Order: sequence, then structure tokens, then C-alpha cells
Amino acid sequence: MHELAVTQSMLDLVLEEAKKAGASRVQKINIVLGNLSGIVGDSVEFYFQFLSKDTIAEGASLSFDTRPTQARCRGCGHLFPLQESQWVCPRCADSALEIAAGNELYVDSIEVE
Repeated sequence: MHELAVTQSMLDLVLEEAKKAGASRVQKINIVLGNLSGIVGDSVEFYFQFLSKDTIAEGASLSFDTRPTQARCRGCGHLFPLQESQWVCPRCADSALEIAAGNELYVDSIEVE
């Protein structure tokens, strides 16, 4: 259900930026979505259709750039794709890891008329 609040915030941001640009219509919204963000793209699309009704963003398409989860080893600095069952560095076997990518959730760009 948190997709509703996220989608509303995203729409507010898009409408504000479109207004600043003097746009008459929002055509496309490009969103970066990390695998660990906890956000489901299909739910965002569902809520967007409902929330954007009667705005200049109504009918705009949403494009999701899904980012994989990556970890960085704090011991050796190695950056690697993080698998669900792999919580150690494949290079040095250290378990001191930090999430380097996969938490992203932001509007990358909008296309307007």
C-alpha cells in the first residue's frame, strides 16, 4: 500500500517540474527503481492511472529502469552483484558488506510537450 504514497509524491514532483517548464502535457516519466526499494512497478502504474486523472500527466507512460542489487566489500572494496544467498565477498570471503546499489527510487526524467 505504500506505493500509493510514493506514487502521489512522484506525481506531485512531476506536475511541479512540468509547470516550471511551461508544459501543456506530460508524455513520459522515467523512473529508476532498485530491486531493494520494496516498490512494485505494476502497483505504481495502477495508482498513477487513478491519481493522474484530470491532470496534465493523465495518459503519460511510465518507464522503469530497474537496478540490480550490488554490494561492496568493506575489507577489499570489491563491488559485486548481491545474490540472496551470497552474503560474503566472492574475492576475499569477508562478510562485512555494504549495499552499494539497489535501494534507488527516483524520477530520473520527464518528457513533456
